[in-house]
Amino acid sequence: MSGGAGIEHFDVAVVGSGVIGLGVALAAVERGQRVVVIERGSEPTGASIRNFGHLCFTPQHGTARELAMASREIWLKLAADAGVWVREAGTLIAARRDDEFAVLAEFADARGAEVELLTAAETDARLPIAPGVAVGGAFLPLDLQANPRQALGAISAHLARTGVEFRNRTAVGAVRPGRVETSRGPIDAGEIVVAANHDLDLLYPDLAERHGIERCGLDMLRVAADLSAPLASPLLTGWSLVRYGGFAATDAAGALKRRLHAEDPMLAALDLNQMYTQLPDGSLIVGDTHYRGTAIAPFQPETAFEALLDVTRELFGLREVRVLERWQGVYASGPSDFLIERPEPGVSVIAATTGIGMTTGLGLAEHVVAGITGDRATITALKGTA
Repeated sequence: MSGGAGIEHFDVAVVGSGVIGLGVALAAVERGQRVVVIERGSEPTGASIRNFGHLCFTPQHGTARELAMASREIWLKLAADAGVWVREAGTLIAARRDDEFAVLAEFADARGAEVELLTAAETDARLPIAPGVAVGGAFLPLDLQANPRQALGAISAHLARTGVEFRNRTAVGAVRPGRVETSRGPIDAGEIVVAANHDLDLLYPDLAERHGIERCGLDMLRVAADLSAPLASPLLTGWSLVRYGGFAATDAAGALKRRLHAEDPMLAALDLNQMYTQLPDGSLIVGDTHYRGTAIAPFQPETAFEALLDVTRELFGLREVRVLERWQGVYASGPSDFLIERPEPGVSVIAATTGIGMTTGLGLAEHVVAGITGDRATITALKGTA
């Protein structure tokens, strides 16, 4: 079908093939829509493949929690339908000081069966960390783990089998109601969803400025480490407890943050989230630091990587950790968890803006597509930014 001589027409055009863009395509094709995904690269290389693969549903708060739990069901369905590697591993948290355990105890009181508190002995038994490091911990059974390097390719292949068309190595120059102007010619669509992550400011700079959207860069590593046992679940630490919304909402989190920042201002300046996941090949993903700006310099100070390796050796009681890969992640960052805007009729611009796209993005996409196709919205309170 065409919207003019040589112009293709689709029901839904998606700009960007990260996890949110693919989620939009999935939600639309499941509703019988004809869908095209436009990606400037030959394959996704952005934030959606540069992360831990940790699907941390329970630690989210407010709207992010609702979208996370909606995403959980979609991830499990994709594991069955698309061959996405998903491990129902939960999340383990090591509390190294009493104030960290206080956050976990308060969080457990609020979430009930979603949080299992662990004694120091139970934590040592379940984690390959140095003996005596933890005063206690917690297990979050609902969380999942994916392999980001495998997941997007598997989802894309599944979508292609269901009829979604992909236009890779195709740059988008402009979007207006009913039309996407690309480097391969115009594409017409009844609805257009821009899910271009941090590059949304290239298409909608005024919108990005109005909502305070900038780029967040981060430093990450993949290492080989001789752990005393496999890491059965993604692992969070005290630095994680002052980042995720559910933990940060506890009364105890404020005192923890003050103590962490006073004791180690260098790690605080790196805006550390000390966490780990283990890939199927046994290697560990280690991270991460955070730094923000309208542009992110490609130059990564070695001091950040040295700090990540130091805290890793200390936590696991290791003398040596061998670095296999280093990389820089970049994602859209803003004052709220999400950007959801309708700048023009038939055009939606969406992003997860606090680094939780893998966890919440599929639920966000489902919600947005439900709204534009006239279905009942999954998250009734979500409008604009949340």
